[in-house]
Amino acid sequence: MIELHKLSTTREPFQLNVDLIERIDASPDCHVTLTTGQRIAVTESVDEVVGRIRAWRVDVMARALRLAR
Repeated sequence: MIELHKLSTTREPFQLNVDLIERIDASPDCHVTLTTGQRIAVTESVDEVVGRIRAWRVDVMARALRLAR
């Protein structure tokens, strides 16, 4: 799960399961489209969201490798 912030006046934080992400668009705000069809506007840029996804996946793989030893 990664933490993002909804694009609203309160910048509400939420946790998102990255396996549900279908695509990320910048038009001009960043929108995350889920496999369910739901579309969420977030304050982070496309590059920030992609970076968080990469970091999360690296962390998962590193933990799996440590457990396999």
